[in-house]
Amino acid sequence: MNSSEQVLVTVTMVTVTMLPFLLRCVRYKCGLINTIQDVLRQRPGWVEVKDDGEWDFNWCDVGWLRENFDHSYMEEHVRINHFRNHYELTRKNLMVKNLKRHRKNLERDVGRMEASKCDFFPCTFALPSEYHLFVEEFKRSPGSTWIMKPVAKSQGKGIFLFRKLKDIMDWKKDGTRPEEQKDAAQVESYVAQRYVENPYLINGRKFDLRVYVLVTSYIPLKAWLYRDGFARFSSTRFSLSTIDDKYMHLTNVAVQKTAPDYDPEKGCKWQMQQLRRYLTAKHGRETVETLFKEMDNIFVRSLQSVQKFIINDKHCFELYGYDILLDQNLKPWLIEVNASPSHTPSSQEDYEMKCRLLEDTLNVVDMEGRLTGKEKRVGGYDLMWNDGPVNREDVNLETFGSTCFTANTHLGNLNISSDKRAKLIRRLNQCYLLIWKSLHHSPLNNCCKFILVLRCRVCE
Repeated sequence: MNSSEQVLVTVTMVTVTMLPFLLRCVRYKCGLINTIQDVLRQRPGWVEVKDDGEWDFNWCDVGWLRENFDHSYMEEHVRINHFRNHYELTRKNLMVKNLKRHRKNLERDVGRMEASKCDFFPCTFALPSEYHLFVEEFKRSPGSTWIMKPVAKSQGKGIFLFRKLKDIMDWKKDGTRPEEQKDAAQVESYVAQRYVENPYLINGRKFDLRVYVLVTSYIPLKAWLYRDGFARFSSTRFSLSTIDDKYMHLTNVAVQKTAPDYDPEKGCKWQMQQLRRYLTAKHGRETVETLFKEMDNIFVRSLQSVQKFIINDKHCFELYGYDILLDQNLKPWLIEVNASPSHTPSSQEDYEMKCRLLEDTLNVVDMEGRLTGKEKRVGGYDLMWNDGPVNREDVNLETFGSTCFTANTHLGNLNISSDKRAKLIRRLNQCYLLIWKSLHHSPLNNCCKFILVLRCRVCE
């Protein structure tokens, strides 16, 4: 085990007067029934509360947040998995609005070159409010393909492609719209986005990337990038000759698993490291490094675009699911950001990956108070931004030069040593749990008594 993989076990002497904090279990509430529930139930010292019971940690859906957040009193230690107005980044129309404003401000304050670093999202208009602007742009490139998306839906619901303006009129009059919308005075809000007509294909199939970014603070901005993720493939070979085949153009798993030839055993995913190896073998390491740096830029710039508008709250954190599309030139495009990325597994491999992701998320949130606050890596997470870019410490200066800055990101780079380290951490956590349980059954009648508490952390 080298210096970058050391696991420190420190023994701390604490008086019995500190026992109420040390022995207190973490009371959690979970509004979802999927992988996160499994992970929470297996967490040492965590106990689920039901209904209106008091909780220390809440993994809720955005509906619960909308109805209850403003009416909830939270003590200092309490944590919840959404920021109050997370939708500034995760609603498709607001995301584009904030990105456009951020780009415009950069051009005004810094210059066009800096503003050009925000050119990573397709030309997009909010409808119906920007309909006339959209028509002007549409007429500049007749015959091009556009894609319509509801601003607040997920899993591919309500999405369709079009090439003629009359297709939108047909949509407005479509009798298949939900019953509650038929009598609505206002048309449902959509975004019209220029379709990326030259996606990068593997075996003739389109795919996009799901990348996980964890934000624990907006002021100052502190963001972690997860090393793992996956590529989601369509089940039908790509072609622009037809735009009505959802199995060809939409990569959402919720859509693909309804395809007639979908195989639940094989699924429709590649793990991120598999994709990175494929791209490296085909295009070379330098080209792929550039691609992943451009993706890092997307994550940071998009978060900065909403930093002043998200209501920062020390009780909140957010696990975002970024959807990135690559074109034939290996340019990454930001398609959307999800506030509630699906944790429902599509295979055993997918289940294991999402369990690791959620375990590591809880480790970063650190309800148990085990971290020092100086970590650059926790499990599969790398600290990407901490009120400024975070430098990677393991750079070979002879290769890159002593003045070269290398971001502390390792998307798609997993190694065996990290798996071994994770197993060791889990064993130490089991020891911590045994001590925690034994203390509950030990008579403590004297404030002069001392106990030993195991704390473990990964040194980076």
